[in-house]
Amino acid sequence: MENMIIASASSSFSFSSREAALGAPPPPLDSSPKKAAGGWRSVKYILGNESFEKLASMGLIANLTVYLQTQYNMDGLLVVNVFNVWSGSCNLTPLAGAFVSDAYLGRFRTLLCGSISSFLGTVIITLTAGINDWRPASCHGYVDCEQPHRWQLAILYVGLALLAIGAGGIRPCNIAFGADQFDTRTESGRAQLTSFFNWWYFSFTVALVLALTVVVYVQTNISWVVGYAIPAGCLFFSILVFLIGRHVYIMKKPQGSVFIEIFKVIVAAFKKRSLDLASGHSLYDPPLSGWDQGEAKLDRTDKFKFYDKAAVIADPSELNEEGKPRNSWRLCSVHQVEQLKLLVGVVPVWFTGIGCFITMDQMSTFGLMQAIQSNNSVGKFKIPPGWMGLSSMIALSIWIFIYEKIYLPAKRNSKKDKRLTMRQRINIGIVMAILCMLVAAGVEKKRRELALKNGSLVSPLHLLLLIPQFSLSGLIEAFSAVAIMEFFTTHLPESMRTIAGAIFFLSSSAASYLNTVLVNIVHHWTSKNGQTPWLGGHDLNKIRLENYFYLTAGLAVLNLLYFNLFSCRYLNISDVPGSSGQEESDLELKATA
Repeated sequence: MENMIIASASSSFSFSSREAALGAPPPPLDSSPKKAAGGWRSVKYILGNESFEKLASMGLIANLTVYLQTQYNMDGLLVVNVFNVWSGSCNLTPLAGAFVSDAYLGRFRTLLCGSISSFLGTVIITLTAGINDWRPASCHGYVDCEQPHRWQLAILYVGLALLAIGAGGIRPCNIAFGADQFDTRTESGRAQLTSFFNWWYFSFTVALVLALTVVVYVQTNISWVVGYAIPAGCLFFSILVFLIGRHVYIMKKPQGSVFIEIFKVIVAAFKKRSLDLASGHSLYDPPLSGWDQGEAKLDRTDKFKFYDKAAVIADPSELNEEGKPRNSWRLCSVHQVEQLKLLVGVVPVWFTGIGCFITMDQMSTFGLMQAIQSNNSVGKFKIPPGWMGLSSMIALSIWIFIYEKIYLPAKRNSKKDKRLTMRQRINIGIVMAILCMLVAAGVEKKRRELALKNGSLVSPLHLLLLIPQFSLSGLIEAFSAVAIMEFFTTHLPESMRTIAGAIFFLSSSAASYLNTVLVNIVHHWTSKNGQTPWLGGHDLNKIRLENYFYLTAGLAVLNLLYFNLFSCRYLNISDVPGSSGQEESDLELKATA
């Protein structure tokens, strides 16, 4: 599955803005909170809302590829394009949602609007399954299949667009709004917040398992209408539960967005691009105030000197009588400039993440297409192709158990660092990406040969032989995705946790869009001169999908070289102002405890 566990679980808290960070004083409330407001009394409604919402969204994502190919008669290329553009949009809209929440609506209203949008989108998808005229006629064997009309696709795209908008409202706010319910200035409040994270992840995991088993089975083997009506009903119930608890929530006022502060530095530096830093101008370097109070002040560094121009006091008139900038879009503090420099410093590792996610995306599209055209019978039982996503989740869970319960205890008496470093984990994840594509290519070549030999659309090759490639996809997530998210979070100061989640989402979104470009280029390039294309068409037996997997494996090799020859040097956070060289190991030791 498309980095469901890590992207959804880690990014939600990462999008919580600065004031939600542990130990940071909370911003002013809308009004004096009632004595009984907040705490577990309000969190139970938030967890209820989150559980039903995740059950609904995962029930849609897990089987969307199968639905588009079997019910809309889309060829493989169009399925990949639709899925990747939609997936990329779902990872891009949370940036807008985080901005709107922090600057204007607040988390409660943003969550509510996102939930309503997702509900409407789910209803439309359910109607496309229930109203035959909204889909092309059913087709068996992928021969002379009726193609969907433009108006039928338009209805489908409206539903998917509403789901993407809903993701933009829900993902950046769900955990953050729950964290708002606890007073992190107290020891008990911090302990309750930690417990809340555990319960959130537990509810998320239960919802994911139910979606990948029960909902996917109903969709594939019983009825697509019922299978999509279940997520729609869950979303309606989640909104109802969320509104029932509205009187006991602690709702914090929007405090502005960190994105604006970063953008101000870029604008100010551009306006002063002609300034000479060597001319002796003084820099605006005031004490921290507002949001940044309570965290270590960032000192000026010599990296990316161009941005220092944003803090240059070119003219005394730029400051008012109180010594503050008259125009914050022309003069920024050294601290603001250094925040941007830290952000620029994570970009090389960000590109490495894109390479990892491109490989993971293949299993959500082409991997499921392989499953559709493989023998899925176990006696009289038919294994739904969408169940293959369970292999990724199980592999990830098994690795965590082995690492935490077997590997680390065995290393406990060792004097060396026992936890794998970020570089080691990212390297292992990229190697898993290479192996994933090579295994997928080998299996696809065998699947196709058996199908052609048998003269059938569905290959005699059993679907269970796809488990290794899906498991390797889960290990890419377990190693690389987790390590990259941890790097973003630990490299940036607490005031930039929103940015950390934002760039993680952006890497996944960019991977989806780049994957769309890649498959179209490959299809166009390999369809020339009458040769067998690598991609395209309804039938995998008539293309050479294994060659595309080999190409993707080659890209993963290039990503491995790029990471080790260039971007890995940016993993060293000892030069980050306000952090020590032991920060990474300290964090890892805390995680062991």
